[in-house]
Amino acid sequence: MQTSSLLRRPRPSGAVASPGTWALAARFAGALALVVVGVVHLQQYLDLYSTIPTIGTLFLLNFAGAASLAIVLLTPVERWFGRRGGALAVLAALGGVALCAIAYASLEISERSSLFGFHEPGYDTTAIAVTRVAEIAAVVLLTAYVIARRRTSTSRW
Repeated sequence: MQTSSLLRRPRPSGAVASPGTWALAARFAGALALVVVGVVHLQQYLDLYSTIPTIGTLFLLNFAGAASLAIVLLTPVERWFGRRGGALAVLAALGGVALCAIAYASLEISERSSLFGFHEPGYDTTAIAVTRVAEIAAVVLLTAYVIARRRTSTSRW
């Protein structure tokens, strides 16, 4: 018997979730954060921004993009499309990161100066706070998913 095998303690199965489990949890939580971002933008579009040129359209497009990306992230695209599904999930996660980062930066710009001729007067501070938290959460969670997916993947994607 080797001494190294005596020193190693067997790890109980299921005691710690695999990196794949954490990646999947980050993917789903990030997708749910995207849903929140999209729903808040739709609500704000319907209540306040639908008549504002350019900004209103961007609010509606934000909802459509967030909803589309969340659907991809919440469905088992890997099971349906195999390796291409894995690449699709990663692209959707990266798209979610970009969408939320741009939305966050756009809000910051519109509060401090003008964006497409529009200055945010802070109509609904609750909606602004919720969307900021959801955008940050989506960026962090979906980035973690992409990194974990890359580290645990034996293929390129």
